[in-house]
Amino acid sequence: MDQHRSTGQNLCVLPSSKLMVTVPKGHLVARVGGQAALSCQLSPPQSAEHMEVHWFRGDNSQLVYLYRGGHEVNGEAAPEYVNRTEFVKEAMGEGKVTLKIHNVSISDDGPYRCLFKDTDFSDMASMNLIVAGKCIHVQVPTSDGLVVECNSGGWFPQPQMEWRDSRGEVVPHSSKSYSQDGARLFHMKMTLLLRNFSDCNITCCVHNPVIGEEKQTSIILFLILFSCLTIALVLTYICLWYFIRKGN
Repeated sequence: MDQHRSTGQNLCVLPSSKLMVTVPKGHLVARVGGQAALSCQLSPPQSAEHMEVHWFRGDNSQLVYLYRGGHEVNGEAAPEYVNRTEFVKEAMGEGKVTLKIHNVSISDDGPYRCLFKDTDFSDMASMNLIVAGKCIHVQVPTSDGLVVECNSGGWFPQPQMEWRDSRGEVVPHSSKSYSQDGARLFHMKMTLLLRNFSDCNITCCVHNPVIGEEKQTSIILFLILFSCLTIALVLTYICLWYFIRKGN
């Protein structure tokens, strides 16, 4: 049997009928704006340096990357992946390759296929990439005196959103709504009518169930009351000054 030496290891070159392509188990998760690593490998391990390696979207209709003849084949990949991919081939002598996708967007979410191809061998394996958005900003303005509002944008998929008191218990919201922008990112809005001030603060919590990320912003109720009281005192002073001046 032929032997192939790579990185100090002896790897047997098996008949193509016994080879297969494998991928890591489970879903791959990447964040919007981050990096995704799509890996696949020949099993049993064997050099793939002489093979073609293709990455497609799940239905094979869109080519993401093509490696042939020892280098990337330009002009073949779909336009949205041009200048966003990086081929990692350091372990190609053992049949393992990785395609990195940079600046991940929501449109990258979904299934992918990795294909190894040679003159007498062809096999592919599928993997699923989940893209999760992260919080871009959280702002909690106050309006109408005793109504507080929490806005949070840049999430994917749609996050869970709730108010919590100082003990961590959920406080029923007054209203909740969301919208999606052109990039399919969710923008959340939630309001709360403050009926009592038994707690010293209230917290807006937004949770992404896919990556387990949670953002929190706390509102100190004393500051809201102080602001309302200050405004009321100023208005009272202006009214008194107006009537005194008018009387004179």
